[in-house]
Amino acid sequence: MGDLVIGARSGAGEPEGPGRRADRSTESAASSASVEDAAAQTADGQGGAGSEDSPGSQHAEAESADGSESEAPSKPRKQRSFWKELPILVGIALILALVIKTFFVQAFSIPSESMQNTLQVGDRVLVDKLTPWFGAEPERGEVVVFHDPGGWLSDEPTQQSSNSFLRGVQDVLSFVGLMPSANEKDLIKRVIAVGGDTVECEGEGPVKVNGVALNEPYVYQGNTPCGDHPFGPVKVPKDRIWVMGDHRANSLDSRFHMDQPGGGTVPVDNVIGRAFVVAWPVGHWSTLPVPDTFDQKGLAAAAPMAPPVAGAVGAVALLPLVRRVRGRVESRKES
Repeated sequence: MGDLVIGARSGAGEPEGPGRRADRSTESAASSASVEDAAAQTADGQGGAGSEDSPGSQHAEAESADGSESEAPSKPRKQRSFWKELPILVGIALILALVIKTFFVQAFSIPSESMQNTLQVGDRVLVDKLTPWFGAEPERGEVVVFHDPGGWLSDEPTQQSSNSFLRGVQDVLSFVGLMPSANEKDLIKRVIAVGGDTVECEGEGPVKVNGVALNEPYVYQGNTPCGDHPFGPVKVPKDRIWVMGDHRANSLDSRFHMDQPGGGTVPVDNVIGRAFVVAWPVGHWSTLPVPDTFDQKGLAAAAPMAPPVAGAVGAVALLPLVRRVRGRVESRKES
């Protein structure tokens, strides 16, 4: 009994024997087994929930994969070199210039003094080529560019550079309309009369169209309206025009070709277009409007009379029909 008390106070453990050790081993084994079972159950629960191929888990995995791909930096596209794009840009520009020259506007150079002081030698004018495509014809007072109708420039030499390289550049630029051609023999004059008009100039003038005198402030200072070559009266054929230069004493215009086919007139089909602006040099920039003198009443007296005459003829022709219809209407009323 005393040993038991002393041992209890001292806190010493109970004496172990073979039986006690076996019991402790059994208890420890049981506790370890229970802990392992609990851990296994916990692990099974977590693993089972994560291992199921549910739509939610697949969607989450897909989103995480997409997110990782979108976060990945995209490779920048390699830009073309400027020198590789330059030929394409030049080609497009040349095509556009060619289209503009063919259908819209073309530049021409003034080679002589025949249109002074309206135009100076070396001026560049822009010519409207669009309106003729819609059937527009030259009108009195317009400055027009036209092809040589035959023999007007037979003695004029072509103006070309002696340098072969410069000639090639000029040919290319003139082909696309960026520079006037040295090979084309074109002229520029002012339209004085059109098809159906009668034009004349006696003595020192003035020039008369259909009997109406023109006031021409654009004529070169010191020149007379007829220059040194009076003419007429001349009846301008249909679809042709009578042209004169503003420098009357220095212009081989319609007056000097009356012995040729057409009597000095120019076919409308030869007209390239109307010059509407002086584009170069900048100091000479100006528009080329139709002078007010060509807006005079009676200048085209023959043309306005045609509609009234045609209307009167039509009314006379329809008079019997009108009477017949009126008689039928009256007879129906009486019945």
